[in-house]
Amino acid sequence: MDTLYDFVVIGGGIVGLSTALALNKRWPDKSVAVLEKESQWAFHQTGNNSGVIHSGIYYEPGSLKARLCKAGCESIVQFCEEHSLPYERCGKLIVATSEEEIPALNAIYEKGLKNGTDVVKLTQAQAQDIEPHVQCVQALQVKSTGIVGYKAICNKFVELLQENGADLFLNTRVKRIVEKQGEHILETSQCTVRGKFIINCAGLFCDRIAKQLGLKPPAKIVPFRGEYYELKPEKRYLVNTLIYPVPNPDFPFLGVHFTKMIDGSVHAGPNAVLSFKREGYKKTDIDLIDLGETLAYPGFWKLAFKYGDEGLKEMWRSLSKARFARSLQKLIPTVTADDLVPTHAGVRAQALRPDGSLVQDFIILEEATSLHVINAPSPAATSSIEIGKEIVSRIQVA
Repeated sequence: MDTLYDFVVIGGGIVGLSTALALNKRWPDKSVAVLEKESQWAFHQTGNNSGVIHSGIYYEPGSLKARLCKAGCESIVQFCEEHSLPYERCGKLIVATSEEEIPALNAIYEKGLKNGTDVVKLTQAQAQDIEPHVQCVQALQVKSTGIVGYKAICNKFVELLQENGADLFLNTRVKRIVEKQGEHILETSQCTVRGKFIINCAGLFCDRIAKQLGLKPPAKIVPFRGEYYELKPEKRYLVNTLIYPVPNPDFPFLGVHFTKMIDGSVHAGPNAVLSFKREGYKKTDIDLIDLGETLAYPGFWKLAFKYGDEGLKEMWRSLSKARFARSLQKLIPTVTADDLVPTHAGVRAQALRPDGSLVQDFIILEEATSLHVINAPSPAATSSIEIGKEIVSRIQVA
């Protein structure tokens, strides 16, 4: 291929597409290519997203996540309104189901206030006015939380990119990257692509792409599978909005919750179990290279030692529908295992440091001729427009 692109974006999920769109807007005279290895856009993390427009309430004040999620909560809604895409600001409840959880609930409330989130405290009666079937002693209502279809947003991103003259490549897996005479040469499954500046938004494979460009990322991607059930249609009346528990302080994930979807269905989950394949959506999916890389990483064993008991509970919940249902009954006691049917699973690209700590913030690594989004799990979809703006603000173009 003879074209030398000013920018080549690797990854056709919502972060890669929004970044390409931000590049188009900032430098309309520059050429942009997006490379996606799958046959469709937004196939992996974005396509299996729960569809929540997050408020930013959980994140450390001043962090990239807090700042970009808060702004993204507004910009993603504005984008939907501008392009007539369906969304709903249904709000969510974070519920304390026992007196012991109230201090942690209050801590979330204080963090939400610092982040500028529209959050109010509710009594049990007030919470049950919103969600009559919920069990709690106190709750927080986060009014700005909403639901949307992120694939629909990605499709609109693609449409706008095509209108702006970007070149979009599906079925184009990056196999090798070499730098030669001031440009990057990307050998792919379809063709050779040349680029002056590379932006790595490769999600589950972002650390491997970074290594091809000679970087040593500060963390390794370890895949965690999140499995969901769906309420049977006749049981959807049990949930009006989104219902989240107070997160377990002994485990670095939010816990199973109820999510009203934009199509009217109600999903319950996810759990969080180690995936034996970076794109392993089934329990039986195993990739020996991916698994071996995880098991050979010291940070994984430090994480496993620290959270071993909780990790075993997650694995058992993965194998037992009854146990999964019991976790949900802490929020809505009338839910039974018979009310649940299996639905999609997602895989979270979680960056893990060598000391065993999970990276809690987005990581953006900057080099002279490349930029790498190394950690962008949830709320990356909510924050995607703002992540694109942030990336563009960090690029210096001669």
